[in-house]
Amino acid sequence: MKILDWYILKRYLGTFATMLLLFIPIGIIIDLAEKIDNILDSEAPKEAVLQYYLDFIVYFANLLFPLLLFLSVIWFTSKLANKTEIVAMLSSGISFWRFLRPYIIGATIVCVAALAVSLFLAPKASKGFNEFKYAYLKRHKKVQNTNDVYRQINDNEYIYASNFDPVKKFANNFTLEHFEGNKMLYKISANRIKYIEEDSLYRLSNFVKRTVKENDDILITERSYDTILPFDIETLTAVSYVAETLNAFELHEFIAQEERKASPDLNSYKVTAYKRWSIPVSAFILTLIGVAVSAMKRRGGMGANLAFGIGLAFGFIFIDKIFGTMAIQSDFDPLVAVWLPNVLFGLLAVYLLYNAKR
Repeated sequence: MKILDWYILKRYLGTFATMLLLFIPIGIIIDLAEKIDNILDSEAPKEAVLQYYLDFIVYFANLLFPLLLFLSVIWFTSKLANKTEIVAMLSSGISFWRFLRPYIIGATIVCVAALAVSLFLAPKASKGFNEFKYAYLKRHKKVQNTNDVYRQINDNEYIYASNFDPVKKFANNFTLEHFEGNKMLYKISANRIKYIEEDSLYRLSNFVKRTVKENDDILITERSYDTILPFDIETLTAVSYVAETLNAFELHEFIAQEERKASPDLNSYKVTAYKRWSIPVSAFILTLIGVAVSAMKRRGGMGANLAFGIGLAFGFIFIDKIFGTMAIQSDFDPLVAVWLPNVLFGLLAVYLLYNAKR
């Protein structure tokens, strides 16, 4: 690469790293201020709190990286424009498209790094982040039915459970119903189900099994009953939590299993999987839009560029949320819903670049 490429690329990556270093501590301070009382009341070990905030850094950085990258590009490109450095570069005979090359190289580096984080590191961090909340924070609050589960686990069986704890691996109000066609053959229920990891079995408290017969039902009750059941304990995980804790390979396999079960939450899982690819790719689109809106020297200076850029960034986030919600709540194709914001803003980037070039 030439001196010009290094000059812009160092500012691209350096400004983005600075933004992360500035905003991540702010996020930690805000989160700590909100949760400090619960953390102290929970008497969580120092090692667990430290791990929680290490996971929080990855989780927070992965969540905000598109916005921070966009602001970084606008910030340092506006500084170049205000110092008339861009005018000098273009006046020396460099074409506008050649000027964009270091930006594309920087976006490629960020995209590859973001993909690695999104596909593998962020799910692991999300799991630790959520497990800490379940283990030490949410137990002090009354948890409403946001983590109730009702699922079809195979062609003939359905399960229901409430208040699943992914750390201690137990749930309340468990029910398993077995059907042949439209006829229920038996039903298992228990006040509490707990997975015994060392024995690879489930322990059901106040176990009741009702076998349905034509003339009379057969009822079996046990105070405590150990058995093997045809599902993994992770199946009881709430929809809002399970997909984001699985890495790329695990999530792909999980979606395939849910498709075979005709899960009603399948679109939600697919949206999570597709966004792990679409959001890192948006680094290219946001970079090009950032250059287009800030490469010209404006009367309002950097402030005008930042205001316009922030408006576009929140517009991108707003549209992404709308289409994501549509895919989860309706029959709208998740693949189209996730990638459509990138397509729309990609067209906007092309339009803005051609105007900036002129």
